Amino acid sequence: QVQLVESGGGLVQAGGSLRLSCAASGRIFSNNVMGWFRQAPGKEREFVAAISSGGSTYYADSVKGRFTISRDNAKNTVALQMNSLKPEDTAIYYCATDAGVNWKISVSNARRYDHWGQGTQVAVSS
Repeated sequence: QVQLVESGGGLVQAGGSLRLSCAASGRIFSNNVMGWFRQAPGKEREFVAAISSGGSTYYADSVKGRFTISRDNAKNTVALQMNSLKPEDTAIYYCATDAGVNWKISVSNARRYDHWGQGTQVAVSS
């Protein structure tokens, strides 16, 4: 069993920054991909960013140049630094990791991931 716990959400004005963190525990796949997704009210869950165990990073076009994903393999944590936030970034942000089973599925596809956190709310005011 894998547990993921997100933290760092909150309310911020447009143009501001937030840093989300996610701590993983349990039977973690050693070569996992860790990702961030978000879901705004009335919308489907969408990919934000992902990072492989080797440090390769992937971003949605909507956040490129503003968000940075990083990880600490020794601590089993992943972070999402969000700068220049916009009101359209408002959503619940979810951390996810895979178990190596769905490795053929793109890291930007939610079906790649086997374990999900409970989410943390990010609200950006205009």
